[in-house]
Amino acid sequence: MSDSGASFGGRAPSGAGGTSGGLGQFFVGLGLVGVGAYLLLSRVTVHTSFWRMAGGGSAFGVTLMPMLIGVAVLFFSGKSVLGWVLTIVGFGAIIVGVIANMDIYFQQTSLIATLIMLGMMAAGLGLIVRSLRPQ
Repeated sequence: MSDSGASFGGRAPSGAGGTSGGLGQFFVGLGLVGVGAYLLLSRVTVHTSFWRMAGGGSAFGVTLMPMLIGVAVLFFSGKSVLGWVLTIVGFGAIIVGVIANMDIYFQQTSLIATLIMLGMMAAGLGLIVRSLRPQ
């Protein structure tokens, strides 16, 4: 008689990651990581600055032009390789420009709050890894 389901050592695995590990540990760990990451990331502020070229002019228009030209070419001919290349390269340049001009700051917080946030994430990761091992 053939077993059409997945089997693990003659029996169906019932734990996390296809092992006999604990599903409860996995979800508690996932919750700890999620709450710790949320608390940590809620203390981060992100600012952006204007894109500047070497001469002091705005660089956003320069990065926007290839994408706009590519989109126009694609509207004319959707199979145009040049249109796809210009659109993808232009979009990539915009994403790189946004990321390159970000200033990321960790807001002032107490040491105990930071340790709790990082501790929750570390404990959660430990529980997740532990749940993936056979029990």
